[in-house]
Amino acid sequence: MQPLRGLRSGRRKGDQTHAAILDAALGLASHMGLEGLSIGALAEVTQMSKSGVFAHFGSREELQISVVREYHARFEQEVFFPSLRTRRGLPRLHALFERWVRRVSVELDSGCIYISGAVDFDDRPGPVRDALASMVGAWQSALERAIRIAVEEGHLRADTDVQQMLFEIHGLILALHHDARFLRNAGVLERARRGFERVLAHYQPGAPPPAARRKPARR
Repeated sequence: MQPLRGLRSGRRKGDQTHAAILDAALGLASHMGLEGLSIGALAEVTQMSKSGVFAHFGSREELQISVVREYHARFEQEVFFPSLRTRRGLPRLHALFERWVRRVSVELDSGCIYISGAVDFDDRPGPVRDALASMVGAWQSALERAIRIAVEEGHLRADTDVQQMLFEIHGLILALHHDARFLRNAGVLERARRGFERVLAHYQPGAPPPAARRKPARR
């Protein structure tokens, strides 16, 4: 039985090493982007040989994909799953956006792999782009579902354009990243929150429908 215990111990050590390398890779990608991530750079950071790092991932592409998946898993743990404990409808949609904003606030000195990856791979077909698009698509689907539930609960108007609302909420986060990281503007977190409240007000019961807003006033 001793060899079996040794095998299990070796596997646990291998899993721990893999997790440590992936954690270091995520840190590098957050600062340098997925395009700046390489086996060599990771080997230097982890003080391992290139062959040792390569043995865990097999290729630079697989390393990048593994980082995308790990980033998404952590995003879900910090933003999505805790929000599900909030009451359905508008409270849950609030929780999703607020936790998203909080995550952005701690990424201001590093970066969002979803956004930096989109810039690097928007016009480069392949497995890395596919992985990124899949993860972003999964998150947008979760937000879309939250909006639809808010409509079903009567917290948003029955004629709410769900895709338009999703577009506007996502746009707030993109603007937040741009103004906070690139322009270094102050007060952008609160601007994003106020923008979100205005989006909600636009779609809540009692607000005039879009057609009524566009109709010119009679003179």
